[in-house]
Amino acid sequence: MGYGPDMSTPTSGQPAHTAQDDPTLGGLIHDLTQQVPQLIRSEMRLAQAEMSQKGKRAGLGIGMFSAAGLLGFLGLCCLVTTAILALAHSLPDWLSALIVALVLLAVAGVVALMGKQKVQQATPVAPEHAIEGVKEDLATVKGDHR
Repeated sequence: MGYGPDMSTPTSGQPAHTAQDDPTLGGLIHDLTQQVPQLIRSEMRLAQAEMSQKGKRAGLGIGMFSAAGLLGFLGLCCLVTTAILALAHSLPDWLSALIVALVLLAVAGVVALMGKQKVQQATPVAPEHAIEGVKEDLATVKGDHR
């Protein structure tokens, strides 16, 4: 380890830090104007990827739900026919069919209300992570500290 010119301060082989090494306000603003568009583009790519991933999951789920619905419908048709035929042994045919139809309509109403509730829980379909990232970036640029 050597000493500086006045022999009272040690030197470590690295140049001393001077005020000229600090970036100027103009330099910082220039850097900011260069980095903000890159940041916005990366946040947009994140939002696009997130929406694409959600869309793929929703598409697969909708396809599976459709197949299950069709199979369930066919099974329900068989059960409805069985219920009508069973009731027809003790009631007139028309009354048997009416009773089964009313029960089915009541069940359909309950299922529709449950489905509506699930759809409301799934909204909004916005890219939440990307939006939160943009909010944090804006807060950082404004100088807000969270």
